[in-house]
Amino acid sequence: MKFKTVKTAPIEGQMPGTSGLRKKTRVFMEPNYLENFIQATFDAIGGGAGKTFVVGGDGRYFNKDAIQVILKMAAGNGATKVIVGQNGILSTPAASHLIRLNKADGGFILSASHNPGGIDEDFGVKFNAANGGPASEALTAKVFEATTTISAFETIDTDDIDLSRIGTTSHGNMTIQVVDPVSDYQALMESLFDFDAIRALFVSGFTMRFDAMHAVTGPYGTAILENALGAPAGTVTNGIPLEDFGKGHPDPNPIWAKELMDVMTSDNAPDLGAASDGDGDRNMIVGRGAYVTPSDSLAILAANAHLAPAYAAGLAGIARSMPTSAAGDRVAQKLGIQAFETPTGWKFFGNLLDADKVTICGEESAGTGSNHVREKDGLWAVLLWLNILAVRKQSVSEIVADHWKTFGRDYYSRFDFEAVASDKANDMMQNLRGRLDGLTGKSFAGLTVVSADEFSYLDPVDGSVSNNQGLRITFEGDGRAVFRLSGTGTQGATVRLYLGQYSGQNGDINQDTQTALQNVRDAAFEISEMQATIGRVDPDVIT
Repeated sequence: MKFKTVKTAPIEGQMPGTSGLRKKTRVFMEPNYLENFIQATFDAIGGGAGKTFVVGGDGRYFNKDAIQVILKMAAGNGATKVIVGQNGILSTPAASHLIRLNKADGGFILSASHNPGGIDEDFGVKFNAANGGPASEALTAKVFEATTTISAFETIDTDDIDLSRIGTTSHGNMTIQVVDPVSDYQALMESLFDFDAIRALFVSGFTMRFDAMHAVTGPYGTAILENALGAPAGTVTNGIPLEDFGKGHPDPNPIWAKELMDVMTSDNAPDLGAASDGDGDRNMIVGRGAYVTPSDSLAILAANAHLAPAYAAGLAGIARSMPTSAAGDRVAQKLGIQAFETPTGWKFFGNLLDADKVTICGEESAGTGSNHVREKDGLWAVLLWLNILAVRKQSVSEIVADHWKTFGRDYYSRFDFEAVASDKANDMMQNLRGRLDGLTGKSFAGLTVVSADEFSYLDPVDGSVSNNQGLRITFEGDGRAVFRLSGTGTQGATVRLYLGQYSGQNGDINQDTQTALQNVRDAAFEISEMQATIGRVDPDVIT
């Protein structure tokens, strides 16, 4: 083994987004591209000397190669130990748990989450801090600054490590521990939920289908749902992680999980349908013929969390991202606990969780989680739903209907306009931003604006401020439209329009979602001048 200092130069465009750095796979494969970003991360955290790290990913194309690069660079930067998932596999929540369990100094998670995988698709890297959560904005700013001044990176010249064999080996003075990616995570789930009650549910004839979408949660779902909880073999479908996710789009929503939706709307639908995404941190919940929106799922999980052992004592609080509907806020109000509204990005929940201000968090983009880790957790959400179903002995549809009767219904939908020319998307947002101050009191599509602003967040724990987090417009009658540019794509811009309309406590809870949202949608299109600016009002994806 030989230590090497390799000369390099800054590469433009390595600014981490809400979930790390995401680019096309071939970009990451370019000379020094990955190495520059990893070295910049080591530099931003004060170096790697004497530290312990966790490394793993969702198994997409280039995952194993990237891990070998990171292992050698960790050794070159003086790390003491790296814990890596067998075959390079670790779901994002499992990686967060391993960081916390082993008191590691952080971890590198290789994933582009719900984005497609393959040599011509997407790849990503993010660094999670010692609390197990995504790097703060302050840290990602340091990483980016380091990428603009980098002149060399540290590595070693040695053979690759066999990631298929569980056990301990080394790169010089650095220990490498290859671990079962599932076992510690499974033990954590067993400590949170009533596995006996869920086993009894399956014994009673309860049926479900879990679509792992050929992504990372396949091994986790098989080990926990089928092997530990006794769900019949075949409950987990598309359970083998593939480098290109079977040429699918591993995003758990009704559009990309059409195979599951077709099953759940058939005459022979199981009692519960569920899916998770590329790296295992998102989820979709479907009853027989009944899709549960992520906003509703967050609220229902929070309202019923006391039925699971880990949450029997109650919740400290609930947090949601700003674009997520206020359904969870209504639960918090009834429970007499605090509700927090944060920017999009799980990193913003970390301080609230660490300070014990909240117990359960969620985002409209299909992410929910709790204080058990510092990431959203797709399989955790599925298991909490199973625990609730086992105790309440009602169907998914009955539980949802009961929730709406109790709290009212927050009709909700997200429109995604993908691969929009960046200049057009920015022009639309800038024009709308300039008009916000003059919107209040004006009417559009029959709705009167009662407030309009650009969301800024003051962190109640550390006092940090995050500006420019989305444009919000609220209408009389509890309607709302939110505009954001997504930070998770790899080409062009994705314009996201979030629409909400509250039914009221005693209002109509049985309308078609898009019918209930029509007035808000029409007003949002008119206010934003979307057709004139980006040339589109028909979204690529509606969820």
